[in-house]
Amino acid sequence: MTHKGIFITGTDTGVGKTIVTAGLLNLFRSHGVDAIPMKPVQTGCVLRNGVYKVPDLDFSISCAGLTFTEEEYNLMSPYRYGPACSPHLAGALAENSPDIKTITSCVRKLEECREFVLVEGAGGIMVPLNSNEMMIDLMKAIDYPVILVAHTGLGTINHTLLSIQILRHAGVSLKGVIFNNTKPQVEASEFICKDNVKTIAEHGKVNVLGVIDYLGGVQNDFGMLRDRFNRVVNYENLVCEL
Repeated sequence: MTHKGIFITGTDTGVGKTIVTAGLLNLFRSHGVDAIPMKPVQTGCVLRNGVYKVPDLDFSISCAGLTFTEEEYNLMSPYRYGPACSPHLAGALAENSPDIKTITSCVRKLEECREFVLVEGAGGIMVPLNSNEMMIDLMKAIDYPVILVAHTGLGTINHTLLSIQILRHAGVSLKGVIFNNTKPQVEASEFICKDNVKTIAEHGKVNVLGVIDYLGGVQNDFGMLRDRFNRVVNYENLVCEL
């Protein structure tokens, strides 16, 4: 690998960025890479003992069976907010908006002590972070290759192709798409989902890095998530792309 990390973004909220981040984290670590997750901006945090905990980050950490010091945790999640809304609004309400320079500094510090950093974005590509900057600006500042997460169902062709176009226009290195089935498939829609993946690959001229089947109950079965990624996402192909 020639890079110190990857940035995981999505076509929208709720497409499975956290599931993919956790799966990739375990995939890298199972191949001996000292990889760690990062969630630089999290809204909808849970207040515990006066401290905001980061549910997306905590999921990835628990799935990999990792522990971190408070200092490391703070670097992995510098901006945490209670309201479940866009980062720019949550930041404005807290009078502490996400700052790209601060986030990038945290990334570089993590690079000094870890081999590989998986940065999970918030929402989609054009989500505002503050009054002047968007998630795409953070991707450019961190300068990691990007993996786009998309769902397979109705509407994904338009959302995914638009996202691909924006990433490329911004000069971001898009390494591929991971499709995540966010709902159980029924036989009547299965052929549509398969054609959606094929159509996006052809029209978007993009690598499909994997298609993840619906993982119901994964919160209680991390082994299922690890097994699914090991079978579906080819590590050697992924590393070649990075």
